[in-house]
Amino acid sequence: MKQLVIIILFILSASTVSSLHAQRAFDKEGHRGGRGLMPENTISSMKKAVELGVTLEMDISFTKEKLPIISHDQYINPAFTLKANGDSLTRQEASALRLYNLSYTEIKSFDVGSKFYKQFPHQQKIKEHIPLLSVLIDTVEAYAKAKHLPAPHYNIETKTSPDGDDIKHPAPQEFVDRLMAVLVAKGILKRVIIQSFDPRTLEIVHRQYPAVATAWLVSNQKDLKTNLSALTFKPTIYSPDYKMLNKQVVDDCHSIGIKVIPWTVNDPKDIQAVKALGVDGMISDYPDRF
Repeated sequence: MKQLVIIILFILSASTVSSLHAQRAFDKEGHRGGRGLMPENTISSMKKAVELGVTLEMDISFTKEKLPIISHDQYINPAFTLKANGDSLTRQEASALRLYNLSYTEIKSFDVGSKFYKQFPHQQKIKEHIPLLSVLIDTVEAYAKAKHLPAPHYNIETKTSPDGDDIKHPAPQEFVDRLMAVLVAKGILKRVIIQSFDPRTLEIVHRQYPAVATAWLVSNQKDLKTNLSALTFKPTIYSPDYKMLNKQVVDDCHSIGIKVIPWTVNDPKDIQAVKALGVDGMISDYPDRF
């Protein structure tokens, strides 16, 4: 009898833990690390995201040596970048600075954190550079461990398009191979989502790494069925612009076992309204507003 009571208590305890886990499963993500707070896609922004306990959302581009780096833009962005001597870049100068044509030594010389960025006026200014993916992972993993914080989760976007193949970035197969080689080497696949607007990279990831979560990014006004038909498989996550989201889309996704994580929700009222639709998470430039 005593053993039966212990077993029942264990089951109830496990059920409670499972319930609590489900309640905490809402995936809060810091867009580009949380660029409303810190310079985007930098080690500083990702450390801040670790402190806030949110998923580290980031973008992958490549250097001339074909090293994966963290950058949304495939050119040096003059809006928030300074030269090594502290001077600003003109648009014309920046347009010639394609990352895929530059060595990492050249890329690293630019300061992407000190310049005032009018789109995010409250962003903390700190001298930063575009980081290698491998270095960023090592840094934030060590940072979380030193701070006794949970191991980071990553949502990594493949910045690819057909017109950019072998010009702005490696073609899809090589892009995925080089990206995933880093993630495998770092042993973090179980904590990674691969997201993209390009179905080609998602197809490769799904075929070669079926256990890795995938997110289908969409920004059009097509219906859910049409958007999902662009893939030959069911993605883990449907990730639309939050403005094109409604309760029916969320319910329809859930009915076929797909999570919904929209982007990029910044206004506190919008955050609450979108959450009320029953989404499974959301991406924001201001992860502190969650």
